Amino acid sequence: MKAMNPFKNLRLLAILVSTIALVGCSNDDDAAPEEENEVEVFTDVTLIFTNTADANDVVQASAKDPDGTGIQELQLLDAAITLATDTEYTLTYEILNALNPEDVENIGAEILEEDHEHQFFFSFTEGAFASPTGNGNIDTAADPLNYNDQDENGNPVGLATTWTTPSVTSAGGSFTVRLQHQPDVKTATTGSNDGDTDFSLTFGLNIQ
Repeated sequence: MKAMNPFKNLRLLAILVSTIALVGCSNDDDAAPEEENEVEVFTDVTLIFTNTADANDVVQASAKDPDGTGIQELQLLDAAITLATDTEYTLTYEILNALNPEDVENIGAEILEEDHEHQFFFSFTEGAFASPTGNGNIDTAADPLNYNDQDENGNPVGLATTWTTPSVTSAGGSFTVRLQHQPDVKTATTGSNDGDTDFSLTFGLNIQ
């Protein structure tokens, strides 16, 4: 009877293990890389308040990033928003990436396309509006806010909201709008601290 060579068996085992390892590495290499969320660049943001009873009555407030992708953030071009008393407005936006003046990107359209990943949150001086009441939903997401749009899952977005001013005048208030980017996070109850902040702008607010 021929004796078995233990060293030959060890060599065969080593070859087998190496082959399995190579196949495993090959499968890992073939796997598709994880999709990364593209980071939007915001160079120009304009808030547009349009009187629902008179489309020619428009109030705008803007901010601009003076150095594009540099270290500076969006800077206010308008210190305050001044709205008329006893008036209903629809708030919409123009949001742009104008780093390349010859190829200006409409980031608002991208937000609409990815509405399930974005939500606008607001904070304002207590009682500044007849509707919504309160002081906004940045502090508590469930607080009143008049969203006019929903994402594919039925959750609020905020590309369009409605605001009704009171019949009394006021000055020296504040109005903050914050856009949160919430990929794989956004639900009916997520708040202003969930996800990443794309931008947060605080303007003065006058009702007169």
